[in-house]
Amino acid sequence: MTEPITLQQDETFVLNVGPQHPATHGVLRVKMTMDGEYIYNAETVLGYIHRMHEKMAENRTYPQYMPNMGRLDYLSAMSFNHGYALVVERACNIEVPERAEYIRVITVELNRIASHLVWLGAYVLDLGGFTPLMYCFDDREQILDLLEAVTGSRLTYCYFRFGGLYNDIDDDFITGTRAFITHFRKELKMYAKLVTGNVILMKRLKGHGPVDQNMCQRYGATGPVARGSGINYDVRRNEPYSVYPDFDFEVPVFTEGDSYARYLVRMEEMEQSLRIIEQALDKLPDGPINPKKKPKLIKPPPGDYFAAVETARGNFGIRMVSDGGKNAYRMKLRSPTYSNMHLFDEACRGMLIADALAFMGSLDLVIPEMDR
Repeated sequence: MTEPITLQQDETFVLNVGPQHPATHGVLRVKMTMDGEYIYNAETVLGYIHRMHEKMAENRTYPQYMPNMGRLDYLSAMSFNHGYALVVERACNIEVPERAEYIRVITVELNRIASHLVWLGAYVLDLGGFTPLMYCFDDREQILDLLEAVTGSRLTYCYFRFGGLYNDIDDDFITGTRAFITHFRKELKMYAKLVTGNVILMKRLKGHGPVDQNMCQRYGATGPVARGSGINYDVRRNEPYSVYPDFDFEVPVFTEGDSYARYLVRMEEMEQSLRIIEQALDKLPDGPINPKKKPKLIKPPPGDYFAAVETARGNFGIRMVSDGGKNAYRMKLRSPTYSNMHLFDEACRGMLIADALAFMGSLDLVIPEMDR
């Protein structure tokens, strides 16, 4: 990290980045104390769109609360569906049919690619490159077309059900997904030439925004942020759930800890998601997508339950406390972006503001997920 600058009180000023600044992609405010173009201190101010999602769990039945998951991380909503379904299924001891588990993985991984494509296009746009955004959103539209045909939605999904799914996939979905895999592998090679190897991008990202493993551990950073700093942790591999143990895939890890390393992690993750989807389609079993026996009224036994999943931005954990009623007694949502964002304040001290904004983009923030 750049050496901290010596503060000259008579030459400093406060710069508000946000709450409507285009560089933040949401209603986020960062109060920066500046000495010229160098950052002396940065204070993250949240809460501008806080919606009390955790409190809402206390006055909604368990099925009624499922749509809330799509309103947290709207770019990776399928993973949040999965996490909530998982914790309730564990609490109620509901078995999920094997076909439903495979379809869950397919749709989650498609959604993960779509999320990374939004990040890639917006990130390069922040750095001054417009063309990649067009390619990214064109590829993302193909994923949204596939998911819309099955879920009825293109963004805030509510596709999972306790014990299964809302709808089964058909031959058209399978054919379309295989065609997308073939197409997108070619696109990844194009992105490698157009963006990854671009000398301007590398100059902007390499060596900037360094985050070491100690900082990740202190702030609880997970996902691509932690894996870009050499921490080999992915919930799908380290705390296996669903049918992820059935698939052969790698967890991309880079040790440099800079903005470029975090960029490379996400680019590699898209290829790994394609591998998982392809294997899931090859192994897709026949059978029902919902259990034969499921309680008509979801009322988990009294207890304290937890489940975690790997979203596009890291570890999403749900702690659910039940008193035996039809509503949760308490619900705690562990947001990956909330932890990832808070290391920004420490890591950006002494950086130029232009480098700090490139660093912020490498964290891939989704503000509604932080402002739960």
